[in-house]
Amino acid sequence: MKILLKRGKVINVFTGEIEESDVLIENNVIIGVGEYNEDDADIIKDVSHKYICPGLIDGHIHIESTMLTPVELAKVVLAHGTTSIVADPHEIANVCGIEGIEYILGKSEDIPLHVYVMLPSCVPATQFDESATELMATDLEPYYDVERVLGLAEMMNYPGVLSGDLKVKEKIHDAVARNLVVDGHAPLVTGRDLDRYIAAGIQSDHECSNEEEAKERVRKGQWVMIRQGTAARNLEGLLPMFNDRYKHRCILVTDDRHPSDLLEDGHIDNIIRLAVKNGKSVITAIQMATIQAAQCFNLRLVGAIAPGYRADILVLDDLEQFKVRDVYSEGEQVVDNGKVVQIEEPWIDDDLYERICTSFHMNEVSEKDFVIKPEGVADIDGMSEEEAQRKVRVIKIIEEQLLTQEWQTQVNLKKDNGIDIERDILKLAVIERHNYTGHIGLGYISGIGLKEGAIAASVSHDSHNLIVIGTNEKDMALAANHIKKLEGGSVVVKDGQILADMQLKIGGLMAVEPASYVAEKNLKVREMVYELGVPKEIEPFMTMAFVSLPVIPDIKMSTKGLIDVNKQERVSLFVDE
Repeated sequence: MKILLKRGKVINVFTGEIEESDVLIENNVIIGVGEYNEDDADIIKDVSHKYICPGLIDGHIHIESTMLTPVELAKVVLAHGTTSIVADPHEIANVCGIEGIEYILGKSEDIPLHVYVMLPSCVPATQFDESATELMATDLEPYYDVERVLGLAEMMNYPGVLSGDLKVKEKIHDAVARNLVVDGHAPLVTGRDLDRYIAAGIQSDHECSNEEEAKERVRKGQWVMIRQGTAARNLEGLLPMFNDRYKHRCILVTDDRHPSDLLEDGHIDNIIRLAVKNGKSVITAIQMATIQAAQCFNLRLVGAIAPGYRADILVLDDLEQFKVRDVYSEGEQVVDNGKVVQIEEPWIDDDLYERICTSFHMNEVSEKDFVIKPEGVADIDGMSEEEAQRKVRVIKIIEEQLLTQEWQTQVNLKKDNGIDIERDILKLAVIERHNYTGHIGLGYISGIGLKEGAIAASVSHDSHNLIVIGTNEKDMALAANHIKKLEGGSVVVKDGQILADMQLKIGGLMAVEPASYVAEKNLKVREMVYELGVPKEIEPFMTMAFVSLPVIPDIKMSTKGLIDVNKQERVSLFVDE
């Protein structure tokens, strides 16, 4: 069957031109761009005064971070013009091992959203993480034969790359030997260390937070992924990358984006609108989100309106506002006047699904598990006032960044066990939930702004242990135990009462419900946290989720205690120990 899009304004991503033209589609391919007669096609679509654009590509996303199943995610992002995503399933792989990868591949099979997969490179992320299992190169190797697998996902263990870790080298070698892509993750790495990191075979980075960092990577041949997610919003800092000298080596990605943000603001289309709002060319942004993303991942004949290219096509009512009207995926119309067609849920093995939905393997916790004590001290109350005054390392949040800073300050262990709401010093715990180890990392955090109660979640990158932040131990224990009862999710607690919660049954990461319901629940827990004093410019749960990731400087919390990321070593909570 042939479909003719008649009299549209075609965006040429090769030249940056916009020309009035017809587009002829046969089956899943564009077979002509030019002037055609109506008898050349079976179906005629008059798109006069509308723009014809290639389908958008998100070059780096964690499906799990959207809290949606692949089908529910497809229903949302297709309506916003995204026809392809490159997913890294390392979140669910940390929780469920190889079965997590099987789940993502199975649940994204033959749906209208093209879901490509990069194999998780770091499960766990580092030696300091406690995930459900460790994935070796031999575990990943068979999956390179899967057609939708494009390579090795973000190599966040950059210390392992630089030190020549044999496990890391083997994983990179297996991808490079097949001429596949290896993605990077090396925040603030520069100079000779960056040279060695790139020379290992790593071709991109999505952790650039400033202009100088990004420009160095382009100069050294890497692709820069300009990220605009829920917690990490780097577009503003990387706007200079839209300039002529650098724009050809940049693509647009979301990385981690919550469902309420997807439904309210959009997906890659939202990044395009933000770039335009900041004075950047809409054509440049489209090129980053289409042909350049395809080139980055060696996707042949994808990402352009041209003969022979896959017929992933958008019809836009407005270019500057990037208002999507119709969407074609492989020549089949999947969005009609803004409405997504019905998408069938792919089947996976029932036993696999049951295991994926039963991922909490930990005992309940009590208030005493959250009490911070110096080594050798049995009872805080028995300490003298002088002994109780201790200098500690506090994790300090940097707004709109995944980077954190170490803040050394004095706390009084006998007064609320060091919690100081006036100075925004709250208690933090990361609890192992995969293998009944009982490990709990305890410390302090600043920058969240919580004034009352506690919050907890099973989404804590990348090993996704149970993370809790609170103003008192009683609410922290209730929050943690409630997440265990839910088999995953997020919760807000105050004065011994559950104020709001959200269940994420699939690996403790994704919900089983439709996107609209998930977004509503997601929004409710976020809004409830704001009622407890958190400033609205902070996304509390996404921000909290990255506090346990020991590959992003400067200091993070693991199930075994504080990690100095730059030195890649454990450090004491107490400065004088």
